[in-house]
Amino acid sequence: MPGSRADRRGGGGLPAGPAASRLAGPPPLSPRDFARLGAFIEGRCGIRMPPSKRTLLESRLGRRVRELGLAGFGEYCDHVLGDAPGDEVVRMVDHVTTNKTDFFREPHHFELLVRDVLPALAAAAGAGTRRPLRVWSAGCSTGEEPYTLAMVLLEAARQATGLRFGILGTDLSTRALERARRAEYTEAQVRPVPLAQRRRYLLRSIRDPQVVRVCREVRELVAIEQLNLLDPDYRLRERMDVIFCRNVFIYFERSVQQRVLLRLARALSPGGFLFLGHAESIAGLEVPFDPVAPTVYRLREDA
Repeated sequence: MPGSRADRRGGGGLPAGPAASRLAGPPPLSPRDFARLGAFIEGRCGIRMPPSKRTLLESRLGRRVRELGLAGFGEYCDHVLGDAPGDEVVRMVDHVTTNKTDFFREPHHFELLVRDVLPALAAAAGAGTRRPLRVWSAGCSTGEEPYTLAMVLLEAARQATGLRFGILGTDLSTRALERARRAEYTEAQVRPVPLAQRRRYLLRSIRDPQVVRVCREVRELVAIEQLNLLDPDYRLRERMDVIFCRNVFIYFERSVQQRVLLRLARALSPGGFLFLGHAESIAGLEVPFDPVAPTVYRLREDA
């Protein structure tokens, strides 16, 4: 009954005091703490944090605040921006990064890769013929893009005997990379894969009939590694012939886009190709690329 002793003592509901506030979630993210976290995230990852993302950040990090038993976002800021171990920073980045991708996303890029780019690189540098073609999926998320590239190039190799290649997939998020290395996907996720390639390169899981795994032939062609595109040195063992960096630049300010594009240019072989997402452009930036098709660019030979 309203006003009973049990009601006044909180019986049957949440406990009173600090424990109740932790169970209910931290207080809202203040403008000051949002500014602190936003500046750190942009400096660390290049991801813009305009005021419109305050609710999103509060939602994504609120669970972590509760897991750590902290009173609120102020304590979390002090923790992660102060003496927190490096793995806590990685965990925060995992929470705030968006990992959205699909198999065979923007399929015209893969058609252009096989039809135009492969012959051009083979003729100019022997890439894929005299030496292996080197392809980099930068911002590979959970692995759909590099595995798509492997399938596409394996299909091309069936038509052009002797085509050799290797693929590097990198991302900032350790959580996404763990999933990429497992190479396991749901039926819904692999639906964009053409039926013939689905039969050739995907295996149904014994443990779960709703899960499929990319076959070993494809997995062994793809190396998955962590890399931050804001790092001044990517420490790649060799320069790449093709870089897919799609739907990554939309999160960067123009000045960050310029810096990253120049670093990607240093990672490309002269005459190499860069693929961006359908909503991205290098227009207005001082970078050594020439357009060859919508959102596809070639590094100048004298770069």
